[in-house]
Amino acid sequence: MQLFLMEESTSVSKTEYDLIIIGGGPAGLTAAMYGARYKLDTAVLEKETPGGQVTLTDFVENYPGFPQGIEASQLAKLFEEHAKVAGAEIISRQVSKLVKHGEKDFEIFTYHGDSFRAKSVIIATGCNPRRLGVPGEKELTGRGVSYCAVCDGPFFKDKPMAVVGGGESALTEALYLAKLTDKLYLIHRRDQFRGARVLGDRVRNHPNIELVLNSVVTEIHGEDKVEGVTVKNKLTGETGRLDVDAVFIYIGLIPNIEPFKELVETDDAGFIKTDERMRTSTDGLFAAGDVRSKNLRQIVTAVADGALAATSADEYINS
Repeated sequence: MQLFLMEESTSVSKTEYDLIIIGGGPAGLTAAMYGARYKLDTAVLEKETPGGQVTLTDFVENYPGFPQGIEASQLAKLFEEHAKVAGAEIISRQVSKLVKHGEKDFEIFTYHGDSFRAKSVIIATGCNPRRLGVPGEKELTGRGVSYCAVCDGPFFKDKPMAVVGGGESALTEALYLAKLTDKLYLIHRRDQFRGARVLGDRVRNHPNIELVLNSVVTEIHGEDKVEGVTVKNKLTGETGRLDVDAVFIYIGLIPNIEPFKELVETDDAGFIKTDERMRTSTDGLFAAGDVRSKNLRQIVTAVADGALAATSADEYINS
């Protein structure tokens, strides 16, 4: 099915809305769709192409309703189209600061030099995986370099893989991926893991996992897809190559909260704290998706957050 979408606005004819969503990933676009269906004058401010973290992968197999899977770019377009059909406006802007002036009066400043007003705001800016910053990483992202084992692991079933990291996520995803292959390297810069000890014990004792400790990845190799990684032992200085078809990187996440830091309470990792109705510590300000403190960051949980946030925003605006 071919979708014909209007390009996002680069100029604006209005600056005041009932509801503004900052971020155009699955959470933000779902919130926009719900907000528009609630007959709120709704806009999404998105600094890049709508779709968010969905666009980091080629294919999505675990979103309900698509049993054969769907191309990530197509799913992102469907989210965007649904929000627009419902009546939401998508505006190409990067937000620099958010200020609350009074009850039901938020002002959103942008790097374009303009500003917007809204009665309620939903933060759906997501987070970015912390990158290794080595040659080959950027070029091969989506072609063997991944930051989501649940999303991309099944594509490499029975192929050699590597996980980089030693925290909770790295250990959990290594155990998941080890079910898909009999050769998984876990590369960690220390000899002790930062994740739960029980997970570390399982990883150390797993027959399909080979530990590469006190080591860092210095390069990811491949032309059109990942073919291997170079690792360097921090203690000896020796380097070597591991032939793998995929590299899953779990060295942390960076939530995108800089413009809102003065208005929200965060957890120790910097993610926004909300209640079950997506309310932040500031009245009328909500958060949804990967930017908020939660246990599972998946497309399906992001869209659920977006629906809840929009519903709460509607109740706030009309109270």
